[in-house]
Amino acid sequence: MKNVMPTYGRIDLSFERGEGPWLFTKDKKKYLDFATGIAVNTLGHSNKDLINTLAVQSKKLWHTSNLYNIKPQGELAELICENSFGESVFFCNSGAESLEGTIKLCRKFHFNNGDKNKTDILVCSSAFHGRTLGTLAAGDNDKHREGFGVNTNGFIRVPFGNIDEIKKFINKNTAAILVEPIQGEGGINRSPKGFLIKLRELCSENKILLALDEVQTGIGRTGKLFAHQWADIKPDVMAIAKGLGGGFPIGAVVSTYEAASGMSPGTHGSTFGGNFLASSVAKSVILQVTEDGFLDNVTKMGNKLSKAINLLSTEYPKHIKGVRGKGLMIGIVCNMSNADLCANLRENGLLSVPAGNNVLRLLPPLNINNEHADICIEILNNTLNNIKVK
Repeated sequence: MKNVMPTYGRIDLSFERGEGPWLFTKDKKKYLDFATGIAVNTLGHSNKDLINTLAVQSKKLWHTSNLYNIKPQGELAELICENSFGESVFFCNSGAESLEGTIKLCRKFHFNNGDKNKTDILVCSSAFHGRTLGTLAAGDNDKHREGFGVNTNGFIRVPFGNIDEIKKFINKNTAAILVEPIQGEGGINRSPKGFLIKLRELCSENKILLALDEVQTGIGRTGKLFAHQWADIKPDVMAIAKGLGGGFPIGAVVSTYEAASGMSPGTHGSTFGGNFLASSVAKSVILQVTEDGFLDNVTKMGNKLSKAINLLSTEYPKHIKGVRGKGLMIGIVCNMSNADLCANLRENGLLSVPAGNNVLRLLPPLNINNEHADICIEILNNTLNNIKVK
């Protein structure tokens, strides 16, 4: 693709169609898609309800901008709020945009309440929040920032999962703490038990906002609609995207009324955000994911895959040394190169995604069944058996 800017180290592979958890090339080679566009295709490929929803809406109206009321957007916002802590939702097009909106909301909240110096946001080691200038500053990867003149002022790095250390960084200029419930790009890093509960208490005590990045963990990925629900806490604001549209671009900032009190007309905007097509599709995704038994299946399939990977780690200790994650957000901890394992699995028909700390992610569609899990385990076993590691 000579005219496409070379910002990706692309794999020389192209797909022509998809069906459920499967992708097919032009020559009909079949791949089990446990990458799902990096946790995006929540319901797999060619989901009939999503196709029908998009087809029906596309024949009515695509876009008017947010200068006018958009009925599907209002319905989607109501659906999200009914199933979360949220009371107010801003729609955009991507995870990075939803994080930008979250950062702006946190600072504007304090400005609106007369605390103009409360602009610092505590962000975690190994965090990833996106590729815009603002989210690069919030993330913890110097290589991503190199050459772009990123100003990291206003973001204070704290150790992920260490509540005692985090306490030391809170001062009169602290506006919020921003954290991923489970770090995706950083290596499927789960925080210690009770960490989110203690963070909630810490933020409440210091009258600062708790902001969660649920771009990758949200929309059922961990077995709850949102990962923080496992801790039974309520943040003040949350960024979501990826799985929300099931493959259609959409992101959202979900907030309480109080936290969003500074976001008045003119403070933020998005030309395409929450348009008729995106909102209609996302509404269908949420309705399917919240059906009775759906999230139970996520937990069941996640437990099955994790248990099998743990067993494989005892059989192939030179290759892999365990598994971590929650639900269908699974990280295989590698002893060999995660990139090499990813390539070998791909050769054998299984798609996966590398992450930090030499971890390989499995992020399958949330509606996989036992047959799909068994095929994944078989490919993993056969692949590991055929890789020679010194």
